[in-house]
Amino acid sequence: MCATLSASTLLAIPLLPLAASVMVGIFGTKLGGNLIGRLAAHSLTILGVFMAFVLSVITLKNVVLHDARFDDTIYTWMVLGGLKMEIGFLVDGLTAMMMTVVTFVSLMIHIYTIGYMQEDKGYNRFFSYISLFTFSMLMLVMSNNMLQLFFGWEAVGLVSYLLIGFWFNKPSANVANMKAFLVNRVGDFGFILGIGLLVSYSGTLNYHENFEQAAELSQYLLPGTHWMLMTVICICLFIGAMGKSAQFPLHVWLPDSMEGPTPISALIHAATMVTAGIFMVARMSPLFELSDTALNFILVIGSITALFMGFLGIVQNDIKRVVAYSTLSQLGYMTVALGASAYSVAVFHLMTHAFFKALLFLAAGSVIMGVHHNQDIRWMGGLRKYMPITWVTFLLGSLALIGTPLFSGFYSKDAIIMAVHASQLPAAGLAYFSVLAGVFVTAFYSSRLYFLVFHGAERMDQNPDKHHAHHGHHGTSKPHESPWVVTVPLVMLAIPSVLIGYLTISSILFGDFFYGAILVNSEIHKAMEMLREEFHGPAQMAFHGLTSAPFWLALGGVLSAYYMYMVKPALPTAIRKRFQTVYTVLENKYYIDWFNENVLAPLVRGLGTALWKAGDQGVIDGACVNGSWRLVGWVSGVVRKFQTGYLYDYALTMVLGVFVLMTYFVWLK
Repeated sequence: MCATLSASTLLAIPLLPLAASVMVGIFGTKLGGNLIGRLAAHSLTILGVFMAFVLSVITLKNVVLHDARFDDTIYTWMVLGGLKMEIGFLVDGLTAMMMTVVTFVSLMIHIYTIGYMQEDKGYNRFFSYISLFTFSMLMLVMSNNMLQLFFGWEAVGLVSYLLIGFWFNKPSANVANMKAFLVNRVGDFGFILGIGLLVSYSGTLNYHENFEQAAELSQYLLPGTHWMLMTVICICLFIGAMGKSAQFPLHVWLPDSMEGPTPISALIHAATMVTAGIFMVARMSPLFELSDTALNFILVIGSITALFMGFLGIVQNDIKRVVAYSTLSQLGYMTVALGASAYSVAVFHLMTHAFFKALLFLAAGSVIMGVHHNQDIRWMGGLRKYMPITWVTFLLGSLALIGTPLFSGFYSKDAIIMAVHASQLPAAGLAYFSVLAGVFVTAFYSSRLYFLVFHGAERMDQNPDKHHAHHGHHGTSKPHESPWVVTVPLVMLAIPSVLIGYLTISSILFGDFFYGAILVNSEIHKAMEMLREEFHGPAQMAFHGLTSAPFWLALGGVLSAYYMYMVKPALPTAIRKRFQTVYTVLENKYYIDWFNENVLAPLVRGLGTALWKAGDQGVIDGACVNGSWRLVGWVSGVVRKFQTGYLYDYALTMVLGVFVLMTYFVWLK
């Protein structure tokens, strides 16, 4: 533990948002009598998150400039035998970066929410929820043991359930939050199995104590099988990440989470919940480095997610859902980097993505406000002149997303592509094709969204859903720019979306920023070593990027979208008619939801019913509970007949008993 990092200061970082959340959640709602109003509610929560952000920046500064570290127990909850269950913090480069990103993005979303939710009746409740979400994510990233990690893991899942279903009067919101909760339980089942296996063999919940035993554990087989224990542990842990970070086939909850308010879309999909799985795998790199099988599995899952979820973004017309499928695809990129043992590259993309994706979601929310709560991009167009700040910031976010040289997304995405190309794992070929093809797909659907919203003819008056026209905007019919509480966060997020990649790539990927936090066996997995050899500075990387395949693929995607939606707007309709089957498959999201609802759900329901009737009612209630008292009653009824009250009956019983015993012993001789 380094003296420059104070335990009390670190403790204040998650507790400040928690305290604000509790105060607003109690005294700002009916529960506490509505003692505080809207001004106090958003002031308290914003102050809490702002102070957490300032302390996080100070912590990051100490970690970077003074090599400060912290790994200690804050509180011991209980001790079971030799197993200690503790609350503790581990702060190194990885944690400090995550703390800063989470608190900054959360702060911007808190400020943005003042404008976006100003007319909502649940205003105070919403601020309480998002502040509680921030606390949960901070506890997750700051943990130094599996118990606290699992607490934060489940806490963000629980609060996301509340946030996605915030408008609980909407049936679609209730379905979406239940879907998110149940799908995440599937992943969490694998996650807790992985934790249980690891702890049962290591005897400790502490990260470093587990990592110290990792090499020894890698020699074991799972009892009764020929499977390597470490492979099973890593795959189980990654299944948890598949649920939380929405990897195929556990991705289905994330697009439906758009039913929540737009600030929630940004909070869940940018720097917090969906990146928890990426962070967890990076933190557990000493374990994953010991199983090439697990790394290949991660590569395959990430490849499928990166490419095939991008295809779905092409056919979406809801502005938020296009950005949501973009999130799925980018999470696939991060996962592919993890599989290539380029953990630092995955986390680097996590950081850059947090800024430009939060920007895109909040800008989409600004567009929704400006066009009076219409979300269908087919009925937008020409918004550039009405919403100049939203237009510029959305353009900057889109350029970062498609990987334009010098923008933040370029450095992290190109680093992923190069790392996968350098990987020698069997699944690396599939992964390289997926991430390379995904560049064109990302550029196409991002440009389609941008052109349809901000350029071309105005189509607002053609919207068949006319009831949106005057919703909550005092009768105005023309689009309008959003208030400053909405546009300021957009500008603040646009700055790192442009600059953060150029400024930090050298230290994060090729310096000592993650020293001690991420472990790579460079003798076997050489991707990062090869990247280091080819890197000659961010400016040279951007210049070289102008001649690389990803740049030309991205440019091709942009020009294709421009031609199809600006020059020949009838072309997409003609292509759709020609390839109606393909379009139908994409529109139905590969029929995964249909399969889950019509095949998997009935099977699970049937299995549950069988277990209930045979197991619960038949064995537990019927045999164990009811059967036991019936048996006791029958035995007591039989024995009761021998209790006659006559001495001669008892004497006869005694004589017969002595006779039986004598006969038995004589027979033995």
